[in-house]
Amino acid sequence: MSQVPRRIAHLDMDAFYASVELLRYPALRGQPVVIGGRRVTVEEAEQGVKQFARLRDYTGRGVITTSTYEARALGVFSAMGIMKAAQLAPDAILLPADFDQYRKYSRLFKAAVATIAPAIEDRGIDEIYIDLTDVPGETRDIAVRIKTAVREATGLSCSIGVTPNKLLSKICSDLEKPDGLTILDMADVPTRIWPLPARKINGIGPKADQKLASLGIHTVGELAAAAPELLQEHFGRTYAEWLAQVSRGEDDRPVVTHSEPKSISRETTFERDLHVRNDRAELSEIFTWLCERVADDLRRKGYVGRTIGIKLRFDDFSTVTRDLSLGVPTADAAEIRRAAGECLKRIRLDKRLRLLGVRVSALHIASDMQEIGEQASLPFD
Repeated sequence: MSQVPRRIAHLDMDAFYASVELLRYPALRGQPVVIGGRRVTVEEAEQGVKQFARLRDYTGRGVITTSTYEARALGVFSAMGIMKAAQLAPDAILLPADFDQYRKYSRLFKAAVATIAPAIEDRGIDEIYIDLTDVPGETRDIAVRIKTAVREATGLSCSIGVTPNKLLSKICSDLEKPDGLTILDMADVPTRIWPLPARKINGIGPKADQKLASLGIHTVGELAAAAPELLQEHFGRTYAEWLAQVSRGEDDRPVVTHSEPKSISRETTFERDLHVRNDRAELSEIFTWLCERVADDLRRKGYVGRTIGIKLRFDDFSTVTRDLSLGVPTADAAEIRRAAGECLKRIRLDKRLRLLGVRVSALHIASDMQEIGEQASLPFD
């Protein structure tokens, strides 16, 4: 008996945090809006935002959480320092993040999807993988039903890619944003995937993309046609084999509907290599942002962790990790940042950085949730 072809969907909410805010402030639709900076106080939440702040008026060291598509068109993206963003889009609206609301809408859209296709892998507050293989009906009809259910439950749009595997579906959910729907099979890889820039593959960051470009490899198709020995010479055997595999659209990872995490982490690859001294402020902002996102993930999933770790990748592709175990498990952003800062002090920072990550492991189910505390100082400060 032949195996039934897999139908794996990746659903990504469109500019999720910003879209939730636009439900609250519909007058801002169509404008460049940035979410980030300080958290809103209880009094402000009760009164509402009387007068919208502009990026040009911001002073501080906050980092952008997300932005509307209009702001992205001006070059303003998540993890960017707000002061830097103000230089690109000084008239953009700046709103504080409200994670309670984002978590609420996250639960709503996932519950709506589960009524149609219950085999869901939770990948974060605004994205999921869905196994549609055993769901009756035509693929497009199922995907349209899911999109409709999400909009009815939340008032928000999402983009969906459906392909035989997670790798391709992740790429396809981004091809027709916002409110997109892309359905491909393996026969479509040469015509739809190979013409795309190599960086569209999740896992090929800016530095790897630059190195591929220096070898004359700009598209996924050119990567698929590259000589294995050339890739191995410049990237090492393991990464070279992975590059060859994903360039062909191959990925056999299952949709994992439930698992107890061993760790929770966040990391980001910089658009350019950052210097520890010259880019200290930007690094500090990103470090704080990562710690806050990890803390938010812990609380959302109901965990605390005892071991705090960091991951650094340098401009020569070398990677260093350090860990520190605490006396008491935590989900507190300030405590995570302090411990991560101690880890950072144990690393010789004499090369430019291309990636920074924060990880919490040795997880336990949390008996109660902790509030985010004050930021701690780091060698970047």
